[in-house]
Amino acid sequence: MRFEEQRERLVEHELRLLGIRDEAVLRAMKEVPREAFVAEEMREFAYRNAPLAIGSGQTISQPLIVAHMAEALELAPDDKVLEIGAGSGYAAAVLSRIAKEVYTIERHRQLADTAAERLKRLGYENVEVRHGDGTRGWPEQAPFDAIVVAAGGPGIPSALLRQLSIGGRLVIPIGEELESQQLVRAVRRGEEDFEYDELGAVRFVPLIGEAGWPADEAIEKPTVSRGVVRPRLGLPDLIRDVAEPFESIEKLDFKPLLDRVGSARVVLIGEATHGTSEFYRIRAEITKALIERKDFNFVAVEADWPDAYRIHDFVTHKEREEPHAWEAFARFPTWMWRNHETLDFIHWLREHNLTRQASRRRVGFYGLDLYSLFTSIHRVLRYLEKVDPEAAEIARIRYGCLTPWEGDPANYGRAALTGRYRNCEAEAVRALQDLLKRRVDAAMRDGEELFDAQVNARLITDAEEYYRIMYYGSDESWNHRDTHMFRTMRLLLERYGDGAKAVIWAHNSHVGNAAATQFGKHGQLNIGQLCRQAFGAGAYLIGQGTDHGTVAAASLWEGAVEIKQVRPSHPDSYERAMHLTELNRFVLPLTKSKSPQLTAMLAKRRLERAIGVIYRPDTERQSHYFDASLPGQFDEWIWFDETSAVDPLTTLQAAEHEPAHPFAIIDR
Repeated sequence: MRFEEQRERLVEHELRLLGIRDEAVLRAMKEVPREAFVAEEMREFAYRNAPLAIGSGQTISQPLIVAHMAEALELAPDDKVLEIGAGSGYAAAVLSRIAKEVYTIERHRQLADTAAERLKRLGYENVEVRHGDGTRGWPEQAPFDAIVVAAGGPGIPSALLRQLSIGGRLVIPIGEELESQQLVRAVRRGEEDFEYDELGAVRFVPLIGEAGWPADEAIEKPTVSRGVVRPRLGLPDLIRDVAEPFESIEKLDFKPLLDRVGSARVVLIGEATHGTSEFYRIRAEITKALIERKDFNFVAVEADWPDAYRIHDFVTHKEREEPHAWEAFARFPTWMWRNHETLDFIHWLREHNLTRQASRRRVGFYGLDLYSLFTSIHRVLRYLEKVDPEAAEIARIRYGCLTPWEGDPANYGRAALTGRYRNCEAEAVRALQDLLKRRVDAAMRDGEELFDAQVNARLITDAEEYYRIMYYGSDESWNHRDTHMFRTMRLLLERYGDGAKAVIWAHNSHVGNAAATQFGKHGQLNIGQLCRQAFGAGAYLIGQGTDHGTVAAASLWEGAVEIKQVRPSHPDSYERAMHLTELNRFVLPLTKSKSPQLTAMLAKRRLERAIGVIYRPDTERQSHYFDASLPGQFDEWIWFDETSAVDPLTTLQAAEHEPAHPFAIIDR
């Protein structure tokens, strides 16, 4: 097999599968001929994923380590990079294909001269090699955007930290033993402000120099040289100390979590994706515990009101004179609620409600979202046709303003905004006002159905406005949507009476307090923030996260559901810190943590991942990460290191399922 083919195979069948995801790094690894950086007799082994000897007691690092360290540097095309330990020049060549300038230092004269000649001969014009003590850095060329050290030291040379630019990244193996280290990443946030992360166990040759190990190999227990910084690497360790690991969802003891929830009236439980089985399953188990042990009254989810109301009727055993005449959760994304995980909870809730005494209202299930504009119109009209046909005809005329846009409500917003079509706000508001006047006499006769109709009418007015303002900008439409969800939740609390308690299911981006995220800085709010403002400590916010696994998601809006691989987490993210604990799953108290140090460290803003119904792994950093302060967002964090996709419920499965359930096609 030719070297080019071996190189391609190494990258695609080993490095990529072993977790390297930075496409710039993978391209560089494909481009640089590793066989040109080893001795003639070693070339046949060039594309084994292993270190190889290069003389002077040194080695060329295995390709996976080279790629892993390059990825951790987060290089940009205009970056200036310093490498300590040039060796054969291979790693510098790889870095040169990603960054603008590379400076590399080698303490062995022969290796330095050979590397310089080789790099020049192979055409790597943006690499400069120096012979010297790498622990002193290269002050004449500082500052550097990135520094990488290819040898293990007792700590980080302070000279290298000083030569980082603000925002610069340094990757180095450090440890108290000569032959065993932890790969550490330092990020310079300010003149004297550095953040440190552990990236995993490694084994490198010793870093010899003024701020490294002494050169005398006869010393059995080397003393640490001057100029070494021993960083506090404690975040994964602190998380590990405070975390409450659990073996499985089924065996999790919920008592500590429920004790922390205390007397909260509203518990919001989030998810990092809309398609992960573990998130749905543990959220259901927490909700069961809240219902059974703390007497919570209803569950309200990020779903359309009419569709969720079918589930409400089902779980509360409501007998209807006529069936619902549409298929629940039939619009994109169907798998978000139409899945086996949700169905299992629905069946549990239906059975639980049979055990409740007649004097206690059965636990309800409701939707908070506002996308069901035309289904809601149909529900209002059906109610009015039954109780007041004349009022139904008036409402039909008023809502007729919207009917041309039933196929695509978003087009209504565009037309109203551009003036090509009048907006329907006044008609929708008048229809709502008419329904609200029916409070007294109708409430005595058919209060539940009237409440359903009134909520649908409110939804229509809010949805009409939502589709008009969605073209003004994402913040305004987002705020309008989450405000609608919050108001609907408040209506439900009022309906259930004094002391009523709610469980909210929604994405982390809705549940976590927006004020603690980059979006909050620009005026965006969410239901979590509104609950925090309204209820204070009476609102308890729970988020969830994962490092890798599979997820059910689409590639574009209205696209088919796919089972996609979730990329390992970003080095700068909360998810990476959780992953480095090496715990498979745990519950982590944030605001009620016993470790103020952990809370303080977690409060420093990092990246956080959010995958909705769309997942684009190729642009994950831009599409799915945002800046946040985790303890400001949530009171609690639930972690699953590896997760799996939800199990979508197909129409065929729904029709054939026993016992019957509200996802079935159309009741007959």
